[in-house]
Amino acid sequence: MLTVNEQGVDPMKRGRLRIYVGAAPGAGKTYAMLSEAHRRIERGTDCVAAHVEHHGRPRTEAMLDGIEQVPQKELEHHGGKFIEMDVDAVLARRPTVALVDELAHTNVPGSRNAKRWQDVEELLAAGVDVVTTVNIQHLESLQDIVESITGIRQQETIPDEVVRRADQIELVDMSPEALRRRMAHGNIYAPAEVDAALSHCFRPGNLMALRELALLWVADRADEHLRKYRGEHQVSTIWGSRERIVIGLAGGPEGRTLIRRAARLAEKGAGGEVLAVYISRSGGITSASPEELTLQRTLVENLGGTFHHVIGEDIPSALLEFARGVNATQIVLGASRRRAWRYVFGRGVSATVAVNSGPDLDVHIVTHERGARERGLPEARRTQLDRRRVLWGWLVGVAGPVLLTLLVEGVDDGLGLTNTMLLFLSLTVASALLGGMRPAVASAVLGSLLLNYYFTPPLRQWSIHGTENIFALVVFVGLAVSVASVVGLAARRTHQAARLRAESEVLSFLAGSVLRGEDSLDALLERVRETFGMESVALLERESDVDPWTCTGSVGSASPVQRPEHADVDVPVGDHLALALSGRVLPAEDRRILVAFAAQAAVVLDRQRLQSEAEQARALAEGNRIRTALLAAVSHDLRTPLAGIKASVSSLRSDEVDWSVDDRAELLAGIEEGADRLDHLIGNLLDMSRLQTGTVVPLIREIDLDEVVPTALSGVPEGSVELDIPETLPMVVVDKGLLERVVANVVENAVKYSPPETSVLVSASVLGDRIEVRVVDRGPGVPDHAKEHIFAPFQRYGDAPRGAGVGLGLAVARGFVEALHGTLTAEDTPGGGLTLVITLRAAGRKTSSNASMVRSIHP
Repeated sequence: MLTVNEQGVDPMKRGRLRIYVGAAPGAGKTYAMLSEAHRRIERGTDCVAAHVEHHGRPRTEAMLDGIEQVPQKELEHHGGKFIEMDVDAVLARRPTVALVDELAHTNVPGSRNAKRWQDVEELLAAGVDVVTTVNIQHLESLQDIVESITGIRQQETIPDEVVRRADQIELVDMSPEALRRRMAHGNIYAPAEVDAALSHCFRPGNLMALRELALLWVADRADEHLRKYRGEHQVSTIWGSRERIVIGLAGGPEGRTLIRRAARLAEKGAGGEVLAVYISRSGGITSASPEELTLQRTLVENLGGTFHHVIGEDIPSALLEFARGVNATQIVLGASRRRAWRYVFGRGVSATVAVNSGPDLDVHIVTHERGARERGLPEARRTQLDRRRVLWGWLVGVAGPVLLTLLVEGVDDGLGLTNTMLLFLSLTVASALLGGMRPAVASAVLGSLLLNYYFTPPLRQWSIHGTENIFALVVFVGLAVSVASVVGLAARRTHQAARLRAESEVLSFLAGSVLRGEDSLDALLERVRETFGMESVALLERESDVDPWTCTGSVGSASPVQRPEHADVDVPVGDHLALALSGRVLPAEDRRILVAFAAQAAVVLDRQRLQSEAEQARALAEGNRIRTALLAAVSHDLRTPLAGIKASVSSLRSDEVDWSVDDRAELLAGIEEGADRLDHLIGNLLDMSRLQTGTVVPLIREIDLDEVVPTALSGVPEGSVELDIPETLPMVVVDKGLLERVVANVVENAVKYSPPETSVLVSASVLGDRIEVRVVDRGPGVPDHAKEHIFAPFQRYGDAPRGAGVGLGLAVARGFVEALHGTLTAEDTPGGGLTLVITLRAAGRKTSSNASMVRSIHP
C-alpha cells in the first residue's frame, strides 16, 4: 500500500536531484535556482529554502522574498560562529522541494555530516526533492586540471559520481567578458576585492578554460543520457551527434599506428572520442601478445581514449555490434596482410566490416609497415612446441641432409639408393619430432633434391631415370609430410590436454572448496596468485559508486592496488566488488578461469560476513536471554532479601512494640543474612557481566592450593565440607582471587544440593602437568544430557527453590576457570551424586614429606 505524508511526499520514494552547474562564482547558479523555486511555487509545489547563500548580492537576496526559509543552526568553531543547514529541521518540515546552495561545501566540525552533499543524500533518501548548485572546479576528477589553470588547489571537492547521479543537470553559462563585467560592476564581490579577483582568478584565460571544462563535462553527461535512452528504446541506428571513433585491434604492433591515426581523426572534430577494442574468440587461445596489448591500452588511455576487451566468435560481426552499441561514427582498421590465395576462402576482417558497415558508419582502412599476420587466429591451430626445440628441428632438417650427403659421398662403393633414402627419411622424421611440420617439410624437400642430384641416376643431374626412383622419391616426401603432420597434431593435442587438465583441476578445487564450506579468503587469493603467477592479488570493495575502494583481503609480495583500474588484470564481481591482480596481463583464456575465482571469492566473503553476523546475532540473543533472566532475578531473587531486610528494619524502628534483646538479635541476624545474600547475588551478577564483556584480566602467579581452598570455604556451613589436599602437590599457576571465587561457587553449589547428613568432599591430585580439584557431593546428581546445561547462566537444575540464587554460580566459575586456561566439567559420583572437576596448570613439585591433610572445616 502506498502512503504519503501531508505534503504529498512518498517517504519510501527517493527524491529527485537537480543541479545547476557553473564555470565560476558569480555565473548565476543561485539566481537560476531561486528562479526555478519561484516557478515551482507558482505551480503549487511546496518549496522551501533549506540553505541559500546570497553573499550580500542584492538581486540574489531579493529573490528569496516569497520563499519559506527553514531555520538554520549556529555552530561555534575556533571562537567564531557559523551558520549551517539544519538537516533535522528540514526533515521535520518535510517539504516537496528543498533548495540547498553550494553542494561541495564542507560543514563546520560538529555538524551532522562532514560534507553538504552528504546532507543532501539524507534529504533525497527521505523522499525530498533537492535543487542545488555547484561550480565545475569543485569536481574531484578535475582538481589537477583546475590547479594547472588557476594555480589554486580547491580544498572543497565533491565526488563526480554524486553529480553524475543527478536526475537533471543544467549548465548556467556566461561568457568570460560578461562575467568580468559583472565583477567590475560589483555584482559578485565587494569593491575592495574586485581588482584582485580580476587580475587572478577572473582572468580571461582562466574563465575561458573553466567554461570549456564545464561545457565538456556537461556534454559528457548529456551523452550518457543519450546512451541510456538508446538502450531503453533499443535504437540500433547511429545518431552522429558527435564523432566517436572505434579502433579494431588485432593484437599486433600495427595497433599503435591505428591508435595514433584515430586520435588525429578525433582531433579534427569537436569533442571527438576514441574507443579501442580488442576482440578475442570465446576459446581464448589467441596469439595476441599480452605485453603488446598492455602497451596499446596505455597508449590509447594517454591519448584520452578508452580500451575495451570483447569476446566474439565472429570478429567482424562483434566489431560492428560494438560500434553500433556505442553510437560510433567511424571505424579504423589495419590493412589485411593475408596472402592473395587466402581470399579464396572468404573476405578478411577489414573487407567484411567495410561491406557490412552500412551508410551511417565510415570505415578507414589504414596501411602500415608491420601487419598483424593473422594474429586473430586461434593459436591451437599452430605448433605448440618449445622455441628451442623448433630451432633444433630446423637445424636437423636443413643441416642434417647436407652433412649426410657429404658422409655418404665419402663412402667408396656407396650405400645404395634404398639405404640412402632411409637415412634421409630418418633425418626428416627426427626433424618432425623436434620441430614439427615446417622444418620436416623443408627437410623432405631438401633431402629429395639431394637424393635426385647425388644418388639417383643420372648422377649430378636434375633428372630421374626409372619409374621406381620417381615413386620412391614421392613416397619419401609423402611419408615425411605425414609424419610431420602427426607430430604437429600430437603437439597441439598435448597442449590442449594440458590446458584442459589445468582448468579442470582449478575448477575441481573451486567446486571442492564450495562443497567443503571453506571460508579462508587469504587461502583462496593465494591460490589465485600461485595459479596465474602474479605478484599480488587483492579483493577490493566499496559500499556505493561514490565511496572509495577498500582492500578486503590481499596476498603477495607487492603492495596491493587501491583501485581496480590500477591493476594489470581486474575482474568485476557485481557493482561494488572487484578482484585485482598485479604482475602481468593475462590472456583471454586465463580470464575465464579467473572469473570463476572472482565469483568464489565473493562467495567466501559473503560466507565470512554471514558467519560474523550469525556470531553477532548469537551474542545478541545470548545478551537478550541474560537480560530477561536478570529481570526475572531482580523481580524475585533480589527483592526477597530486600523485603526481609526492609521488614526487619521497620520492626526495629517501630515504637509500638517493645522488642526483647533476643528478638532484636534475631531481627539483626535476619538483616545480616539478607545483606549477605544480596552481596553474594550482586557479586555473581557483576562477575557474569565482566565475563560477558571480556574484561576479566587474571593476574597469574604460582601459589599453593592450601593457601586458597581453606579461605574459599569460609562461607559454607560448619561441618559440611571435608578437605583432602596433599601437601606434596606442586604449585598451581593461577590468579588467587579468581580461583578462590571458583572454589567458593562450586563448593556452595555442592553443599546446596547435598543431603543435610552428608558432607562435601574437596580433594586434589596430580595428573601429568595438570592439577585436578574434585568437589564431590551425594546429592540427586545430574543426567548426562544436562551436565553442560548447568554451566549456562541463570540455570537452576531441578526443583531448586526460587530463593536458592539466580543460577550464576557455576557459570561464573567456568568462566573464571577458562580465563585461567583451565577447565570445569561435571561427572557422576560413584554411588550417586555429582562431581565437579576443576583442572588447573601445575608449576613445580614440592618436596615436603608430609602425607596429606584430612580434616573437617569449622569456620
